[in-house]
Amino acid sequence: MEPSNVFIRSLMQREIEEQSRISFQRHLHITPDLVARIGLECELEGHTGCVNCLEWNSKGSLLASGSDDCQVILWEPFHHKKLTAIRTGHHGNIFSVKFLPSSNDTTVISGAADCRIRVHDINTKETTHVFSCHANRVKRLAVAPNIPFLFWSAAEDGTVMQYDLREPETSYGTNPQNVLINLNAYMGPTAEAKCIAINPLRPELIAVGANDPYVRMFDRRMLSCKAVTFPSENGARTPWERHNLLNMFSSEEEFQIPNKCANYFVAGHLPQKQKDFKKRYRTLAATYITFSPDGRELLVNLGGEQIYLFDINRPRKPQKLDLPIGIHTNGVVREACPPTNGFSMHRNGTTTNGVTNGVARHLVSSTVAKLEETDHQVKSLKGHKYESKPLPPHIEALKQKANSFFEKQQYTLAISVYNKAVTMAPQAAVLYGNRAAAYMKRKWDGDLYAALRDCSTAIQIDASHLKAHFRLARCLYELSWAKEAFDCLLYFKSKFPDYAKSHACEALDRDIKAAVFSKTDQVDESGDSTKSDPPPRRQPSKSSVSEQEQVWREKAADYELRFCGHCNTTTDIKEANFFGSNGQYIVAGSDDGSFFIWEKSTTNIVRVLRGDDSIVNCLQPHPSSCMLATSGIDPVVRLWSPRPDDGHKDEREVDNSTDAATANQRRMNADPLEVMLMNMGYRITGVLDGDDEAEGRAEEAAVHCRPS
Repeated sequence: MEPSNVFIRSLMQREIEEQSRISFQRHLHITPDLVARIGLECELEGHTGCVNCLEWNSKGSLLASGSDDCQVILWEPFHHKKLTAIRTGHHGNIFSVKFLPSSNDTTVISGAADCRIRVHDINTKETTHVFSCHANRVKRLAVAPNIPFLFWSAAEDGTVMQYDLREPETSYGTNPQNVLINLNAYMGPTAEAKCIAINPLRPELIAVGANDPYVRMFDRRMLSCKAVTFPSENGARTPWERHNLLNMFSSEEEFQIPNKCANYFVAGHLPQKQKDFKKRYRTLAATYITFSPDGRELLVNLGGEQIYLFDINRPRKPQKLDLPIGIHTNGVVREACPPTNGFSMHRNGTTTNGVTNGVARHLVSSTVAKLEETDHQVKSLKGHKYESKPLPPHIEALKQKANSFFEKQQYTLAISVYNKAVTMAPQAAVLYGNRAAAYMKRKWDGDLYAALRDCSTAIQIDASHLKAHFRLARCLYELSWAKEAFDCLLYFKSKFPDYAKSHACEALDRDIKAAVFSKTDQVDESGDSTKSDPPPRRQPSKSSVSEQEQVWREKAADYELRFCGHCNTTTDIKEANFFGSNGQYIVAGSDDGSFFIWEKSTTNIVRVLRGDDSIVNCLQPHPSSCMLATSGIDPVVRLWSPRPDDGHKDEREVDNSTDAATANQRRMNADPLEVMLMNMGYRITGVLDGDDEAEGRAEEAAVHCRPS
């Protein structure tokens, strides 16, 4: 049926059936045609500093902005008017602003770097409440729709606090009684709460992002507010001194959280990579989290990495991969051996990985040196003709197009086409296997783990997919999971004995065995040193995570979708949001001054637009219109909406989104000093430019395996 006929039919159904009105509005709120025409509508001027936060009221008739100038400005977006400016009384950068629900849009709340939260009456421009209970910068505020008087805050003192304006005395002073969650009791004294979100349809669920790769979701019905009591002689000390005291008086027993109250989410490859990120002075921290409009999904913008989407109703639990046969540790094949490679198959064939498999270690340098050598070795596997079920003509055309991009070494374009094909044919094993090969070639952050998931999916669909088995073993090896790679390669050799003696298989076998023996030697050396020189007995370190925290982390669920292309390393307030009433698109800002629009179903980049001269931090979609408000380092608020289709080129559109995404991945992996110089305006060769030398290094580090 033609799209125009579908629209006319939906329009008629809306006029006849009242219940279809909401679904009609949600479906046509954001359409591909509207997204293709989005451009700059206007710039709202009034601030004198960076604009750090934006917030629409529930009707979309007002837009609030908070800035480094310590002002909150209210705008009328459709007439581009500045309605009022509130001098908040803050003495630090404003990081969050919210309209209080059910207040007739007359009350706004602001949180700032001065560790204070202020409640303002818009009509009188007066501050009605001042809460100074936090001991470090307040980063985010959260409210729940249709719940008046209540709001929540997350601060870098590691606490999440709940406020009830009917009982403001519980939140006053230096001994607050409104601590809902104290991360210090579980993560240690370095805990920082960076962001917070309330589920719009299930307000009992509260999600918290911290200065680590984990996203935590709690059920408020199992929590109660606790008090933090400081010694009386310390009551007048500075917030930073109170922060140290907060850590001293935070214990797991005092701030106990029921085991079933919390659910953790993390991308499966990140727990093992944290040490490597720290060595490179690259931190992982959630800079923004939000629930989908239907409350079923959780989106996190992870600073230092990518954007991840999690399913909170059907989380991917870390289980084991069930293979038809198993492998003894001595290499003997037997039937129905318990799986040992630490990966699980979920309902749609994708895999998850337990956080306990393998020792955290970056891709070893010896691997890179041998990858070029592997090019001619894998040719022995290329002779294997993979026979799969014939694809429909339109899917076959997409596959051939993606294969063509792959042969031209345009791996990002190949992945985009594979993404589209996989969405249309989710049971085609060859598509997953080919996309895995492209991921292994490109090697952006998280690509190896994404390739591993695709290989497992291909095997689940078709157990005879030879290349998927071999690529799975190589992914495990390059992710530093040597024991799992050893078991996987043993299974490969037993299932495909004709290829067990191939040069590629033998080379990978040598690499994996060397990694296994190296890890065994390290364990033996640590054991010998322990026996010969026992360490002095000491008290458990306060900086270590608690046992309960470790249990939650081990049960953390894996991601559903991953969105790549932006760069999030310079600021810790960078947002990512759902765009559309059904969450059809994802939007996020970037350190290169652009903001990206992804199609959620395929995870492909749709548009890239220049939103700031330096960095885009905030993106807030209008609740009912196709309009987007953005802000960043520039002291203006920009409004974006569909522009007339008059044939004129949008000057703010980035022509080549693939090049922009590649440059951002290089920026994200650049030396911190180089990033600082780039932010100052210097041009660093090889970081933002697609120079031949960098391309050559990427070629050397790529895994040589062609798609089927």
